[in-house]
Amino acid sequence: MTQTPFVSTEIATQPDLWRQVADGFAQYGGALPKAGQRVAAVGCGTSWFMAMAYAALREDLGQGETDAFGGSEFPAGRAYDAVVVISRSGTTTEVLDLIRETDLPTIAITATPGSPIVELADHTIMLDFADEQSVVQTRFATTTLALLRASLGQDLTQAAADAQTALTIDVDDLAKLEQVTYLGTRWTVGLAHEAALKQREAASAWTEAYPAMDYRHGPIAIAQPGRGVWIFGEPPVGLLDDVAATGATVVHHDLDPMASLVVAQRVAVAKSLALGLNPDQPRSLSRSVILG
Repeated sequence: MTQTPFVSTEIATQPDLWRQVADGFAQYGGALPKAGQRVAAVGCGTSWFMAMAYAALREDLGQGETDAFGGSEFPAGRAYDAVVVISRSGTTTEVLDLIRETDLPTIAITATPGSPIVELADHTIMLDFADEQSVVQTRFATTTLALLRASLGQDLTQAAADAQTALTIDVDDLAKLEQVTYLGTRWTVGLAHEAALKQREAASAWTEAYPAMDYRHGPIAIAQPGRGVWIFGEPPVGLLDDVAATGATVVHHDLDPMASLVVAQRVAVAKSLALGLNPDQPRSLSRSVILG
């Protein structure tokens, strides 16, 4: 590509967008679940991974039992006080079907005014200022997670500052790695899955993602020189030494994990461009999956 891809511009707006939703939480997040409620969080693809991060973080902060499901895997008949449904386009078939079929209170987070989800959900949080021209999601996903983190009482000042730092980190060598496995613990497992998805989408690259403690139960067998192991959050004791012994490159940033995801987004774009691909329009993908 000769021009800067849309996704690169969108990635760079994330620090300001996180500050916006944190500062305006009362405006954007008043409908979100309250502490003590039993909650399900649902999405497809990137949105599912943000739901995973929110669910684990909400439980770890003592806010209430929280489950995360892919849109097609929501368990019919299970009781919740609220279902948070994430969909950038507001048109994804699986999440719309879920809302139509459930009697549970639904809260939709979307970026698209006038989309079907706005009419179907009981409450809608509109983040249209975080929408994207690129098919590959970056800023909508992290802005949604920033809002959800703010709803749990987290101060995002440092996260936004770290995201600004993430925009300055040199990613050229990371983009040259043959293969990367992403690892997380609890809420950062969702971020690991999302980072892996970004490289698969943008660069058609071989990536994997696992809970960090499970990595040594088999997946470490592919680690070798020229490949990377990227760890979100605090590494489990001994893991860095075990990875280093394989000759693989260890990637770990002293940043808020969501800001480390910003670095991973930039690596995905850099790898895509180095391969002569279009990170805004990956093959076989569209903005929304609408099933016939």
